[in-house]
Amino acid sequence: MPRILVLQHVAHKILGGLDPVLRGERLRIRYVNFERDPAARPCVESYDGLVVLGGPMSAFDEENYPHLETEVALISAALERDLPVLGICLGAQLLARALGARVHRAPCKEIGWTEVHLTTDGRADPMLGHFDEREHLFQWHSDTFELPRGATHLASSPACAHQAFRFGEQAWGLQFHLEADEAMILRWVADATHRAELEALIGPIDLGALRAESVRHLERTRELACQVFGAFASRCSDAPRGRVLATS
Repeated sequence: MPRILVLQHVAHKILGGLDPVLRGERLRIRYVNFERDPAARPCVESYDGLVVLGGPMSAFDEENYPHLETEVALISAALERDLPVLGICLGAQLLARALGARVHRAPCKEIGWTEVHLTTDGRADPMLGHFDEREHLFQWHSDTFELPRGATHLASSPACAHQAFRFGEQAWGLQFHLEADEAMILRWVADATHRAELEALIGPIDLGALRAESVRHLERTRELACQVFGAFASRCSDAPRGRVLATS
């Protein structure tokens, strides 16, 4: 049975809508929770894919979170072996960093439902190509990244030029949270640190309004998530485990 390695940073950043899709593809999932075990040293050799989830830390803050260097090395090893890689939010930033791109503070935070626009290349992408030209997607990030050299730019938003990219044919970085469902969003808002961050940005939180906006967009998010994550899961099922790309 194919196996997938999932890198987790905090308890409330989970696979969400990605979990049932991976299990539906009969993928065995192993979590490595760096909040619980920051000294963990997993390796990718016995896995068929890698997922790197979000988290509240910055991708460049290895002084406070030394495991970030471990994760960058794991991503690089997965890329070398041509394994499917999916980075979500912080995970996308770590993927960009592993590819040599700069990760830095965004001009402004994106929190909540925002409009994301596909690029021309995005409309032809095997994972995102079924998106409409504009989609409302859930965001929660303070940092952004430069587009890695050789990567394909797939999506942007008015506040964040680099919302999604593909590197080669096996690696995707998504700044937005397709995996988020209503329970997950409300759990994030309930977290004291997240709630303070949100209230500093937009003022007191109207949970009723947030629920109503989520109801408007979550059905479409679930539809997109099934298509995107299903395509990624299929790649993991077909991944040539242990293959190392030839280097010039």
